Amino acid sequence: MIEQVLLFTLVTSFLLAVLSSPFFIPFLRRLKFGQSIRDEGPKSHQKKQGTPTMGGIVIVLALVIATYAMTAKFFAITAETHLLILVTLGYGLIGFLDDFIKVVKKRNLGLTSKQKLIGQLVIAALFFLGLRAIDFSTVVSVPGTDFSFDLGWFYPVLVVFMLIGASNAVNLTDGLDGLLAGTAAIAFGAFAVLSSTILQFEAAIFSVAVVGAVLGFLVFNAHPAKVFMGDTGSLALGGAISAVAILTKLEILLVIVGGVFVIETLSVMIQVTSFKLTGRRVFKMSPLHHHYELSGWSEWRIVVTFWLVGLVFAALGIYLEVWV
Repeated sequence: MIEQVLLFTLVTSFLLAVLSSPFFIPFLRRLKFGQSIRDEGPKSHQKKQGTPTMGGIVIVLALVIATYAMTAKFFAITAETHLLILVTLGYGLIGFLDDFIKVVKKRNLGLTSKQKLIGQLVIAALFFLGLRAIDFSTVVSVPGTDFSFDLGWFYPVLVVFMLIGASNAVNLTDGLDGLLAGTAAIAFGAFAVLSSTILQFEAAIFSVAVVGAVLGFLVFNAHPAKVFMGDTGSLALGGAISAVAILTKLEILLVIVGGVFVIETLSVMIQVTSFKLTGRRVFKMSPLHHHYELSGWSEWRIVVTFWLVGLVFAALGIYLEVWV
């Protein structure tokens, strides 16, 4: 039965996104919610100036509707489902405010880093309070082994670190047409498989709903993109994937399944550290996808390569949890 439920969820979420986008994109264009391209980015991106952004609204609405509809129809809506939606909507709202300031207030950098961090901390705190209310375990397991350890009072620190870290890592990956939509679909697909395997059906339905929503969005976001998801989508997806990893007790596995996001973040950290210490840059530009772009790779080649790398990490994560 669960296979049919997941299929219905996938189709529902996909159709909601793919059918609503043709109406939503012109609406964004009429409101002049166009993407502002930063001058320090690759020069080839200047032609994307004005492409409608904030398309993440479509993703968030599609996955929320599909999740609640399918969970209510086939199971019972639980606190875990509400917590997943809380993080998604909360981080999506932060991204929406960031996008709104960029495109309406004409402040290219959007929210300040301090404002964004405060918002992320508030949502993370609410999420942890929700975990406490359901008497959530603070034990963390090491993938591929029988070893586990209890973090106790340090567990909320891990929760906050994961939510903020993942949301920012996913946000950094959103730099080329279809790059984040594809890698997110792969990562959430892996968590859907893992959630089903360990009988965490709330997380499985939610993860599949995300896959359907981002694939529906990808129809319009693939190169050349007709719409960008903006921070509305990227922050929501980042918060959502970390929430899934936490609720399924696969915290450490997130580093593997989300390997592309980790690599993108590390490239930025390496670049900044190297420049501050030595005055030299390791990469032509960070995050890493821009390095390959400036090295002469086509945008489509970079995106497909990163998708394939994401598939390898997803398969490795499933292997470690299911087969080892």
